[in-house]
Amino acid sequence: MKKQLLIVGGGVLGTMHAWRALKAGYSVTQLERDLVPVSASVRNFGLVWVGGRKAGAELQEALHARELWAELAAENQSFVFRPNGSITIARTQAEWKVMEESMLLPDATERGWKLLNSKEVKEINPALGGNFIGGLHCSLDAAVEPNLALASIRQYLLSRGDYNWIPNTHVVEVADTASGVKVSSNDGRHFEADFAIVCPGADHSTLFGSALEVAPIRKVRLQMMSTAPLDSQVTTSVADGDSLRYYPAYDVPALKELPPQEPVAAQAAMQLLLVQRIDGTLTIGDTHEYQEPFDFAVREPEYEYLAEVAASILGRKLPPIVRRWAGVYSQRTDGAICERQMVGTNVLLVTGPGGRGNSLAPAIAHHSLLEAGLL
Repeated sequence: MKKQLLIVGGGVLGTMHAWRALKAGYSVTQLERDLVPVSASVRNFGLVWVGGRKAGAELQEALHARELWAELAAENQSFVFRPNGSITIARTQAEWKVMEESMLLPDATERGWKLLNSKEVKEINPALGGNFIGGLHCSLDAAVEPNLALASIRQYLLSRGDYNWIPNTHVVEVADTASGVKVSSNDGRHFEADFAIVCPGADHSTLFGSALEVAPIRKVRLQMMSTAPLDSQVTTSVADGDSLRYYPAYDVPALKELPPQEPVAAQAAMQLLLVQRIDGTLTIGDTHEYQEPFDFAVREPEYEYLAEVAASILGRKLPPIVRRWAGVYSQRTDGAICERQMVGTNVLLVTGPGGRGNSLAPAIAHHSLLEAGLL
């Protein structure tokens, strides 16, 4: 009889754990609090971002995850995975110097980086018609559709068999038993298995709050927006030069020579990220807010600034903004890839990947199974 695995959490981390466990031969039941996931896993860019990852273990995790995303896409023909690459735009000489020095790093080739002048940028991505010096191309970056990905993966897992998806189930207790683990929901339902993996996202209190209270994690709030469809194809994901400040890959002397950010960008710890969805709309962001309590409302100055930067890189007016939203995710504060704890003999807790959750989730899940002795 196959071993039974319970996964609490229907976001990208939980879903990747379900996929890897099924491939390893387990029978999997996945529980989700809402009818469909509505938290950070669907409130993001859908980026599989390799180029900006920190040198060392984090980069290797990203490279592994990139391979696993491609593997999943090869298995599941309905899954939208686009190996579209990215271009980080240099609009100033200071940003260009950071990119030049970054190309001298020993892992530049491993990251798929190539330095492009403005003409070469526009040859790869003709939609970028603005004035800029050039850009750093990362051929390994990719994108999925956050509003479609999880449903597509769930349908694929259901088609494989040995997988149960149970939404609208608010888990309130996960406890070891003599033979494995028991999971209880607030409406009195109980589920038993040999092992449980809990992926609570930014909920740091409902399950194992005492363990998470002392862990080096925090919540981060971000703002994003979406436009109406653009009438041209943006062939790569796009970042602005402020991304050099926030992604740890660009650890070069010239980074210290960057001038201060614009006040609105500095106050909200902003960088521009832009990706075109398969329906032609543009997803644009983002901001970072680290101090709780978070504002309940989204703020317009940040949106105005991001729209202005995006329009300057595109060299044209943006389509109308049709949606705005905020999201909250869980992040380790010490730079570690994620928070992973054995909180019971048969219970593993996994959260805290920060803004890397979508990028690294398949590899995080694979290593969870390894560390828990399930592979």
